Amino acid sequence: AGIDIEATVRVTGQTGVEMEALTAVSVAALTVYDMCKAVERGMQIEAVRLVAKSGGKSGDYAAP
Repeated sequence: AGIDIEATVRVTGQTGVEMEALTAVSVAALTVYDMCKAVERGMQIEAVRLVAKSGGKSGDYAAP
């Protein structure tokens, strides 16, 4: 059993917002953990990663 958490971030400038998206997912996962820890102490937060991005100085990216 598990849950998937996804964040979508859009910006009009040239700066990347990957860190903001990763932070959003991490905080959401920690919130779920905090709400459920009384029921299940063995939960794990895994695979926080950038799945895809487009635009910006470094161009497009899609996780393999």
